[in-house]
Amino acid sequence: MSEATRPDPAPNPGRRRALLLAPLGLAAVAGAGFYAMLRGLGSGSYDPRGVPSALLGKPPPDFALPPLEGAERPGLASADLRGGGRPVLVNFFASWCMPCVIEHPQLMRLARAGVPVLGIAYKDKPEDSLGFLRRHGNPYTRLGVDQPGRVAIDWGVYGVPETYLVDPSGLIRWRWAGPITEDTLRQDLEPLLRRHA
Repeated sequence: MSEATRPDPAPNPGRRRALLLAPLGLAAVAGAGFYAMLRGLGSGSYDPRGVPSALLGKPPPDFALPPLEGAERPGLASADLRGGGRPVLVNFFASWCMPCVIEHPQLMRLARAGVPVLGIAYKDKPEDSLGFLRRHGNPYTRLGVDQPGRVAIDWGVYGVPETYLVDPSGLIRWRWAGPITEDTLRQDLEPLLRRHA
């Protein structure tokens, strides 16, 4: 019998059963993960915005950014985040970012309360960033321009807005991906600011 006319070997029943059960196993694992997420949401222990950061507990990466022309604020560098004797917030924002508009009143409130808020304009045209701040107010004591987005990459920024709390010794203690809302301010940020004051 030639090679071309030889019948295929009989299928292995164990292999066939494994192939049929594989999707069921994957569905079971996904279902268990989904169930754990729902339990966490119910108990409040799961935060869908909680994005892990490799920088927590570490100093920020070294950087130096030029100021935003016309904003009448100095630029921003990593040295500005250390030794001030109080915690500071570093906020990445952009004029094209709608969630940045949502969080802006909270940043203004923090600035009025005397919390140093340091801004980084992320991948934005300088004239657009300036227009955004003229429309909504400027909460930033220092403001750097990261037009190419290199500093944001070093910080591990996923998108804007994103905010970091740096303690008086210069270590990153908190990261928030998304807009700071009144609830975030009251439940998360204000207690941290008091703890690290």
